[in-house]
Amino acid sequence: MSLNFKYYGLALLWALFILTICSIKMGDIGSGHLFFPGFDKLVHCGLFFVLVVFYCNGFIRKHGQDNLTYLVFVKIIIGAILYGGLIEVLQAYVFTWRSGELADLFADTVGICMGILSVLLTMLAIKNVKE
Repeated sequence: MSLNFKYYGLALLWALFILTICSIKMGDIGSGHLFFPGFDKLVHCGLFFVLVVFYCNGFIRKHGQDNLTYLVFVKIIIGAILYGGLIEVLQAYVFTWRSGELADLFADTVGICMGILSVLLTMLAIKNVKE
């Protein structure tokens, strides 16, 4: 099991960071003049984008680029969406000072898909350079 942490450690730490940042009390920070409407959704999108890229990086380092198939991408997408859904459920029922919103889950999903697309495009670019 420690070998999994060797490759997926960064993704696991980022997932813990997401859970932490989504569970703390934010107070009036979102109503400041530096923030715009929808800033929260942009943050959700960015957090899950980075999570997927870190996880794909760990998978590639462990199994190699050739083993990253479309089925693996689908599993990563489903797992990340379930993690985002879990966070929204926790925000709705456990971290009652936060609000669980479907719009946040949608923003998570957009970030997940953007991360998968960026990994796919990077893999394609690397493959075309090698040929």
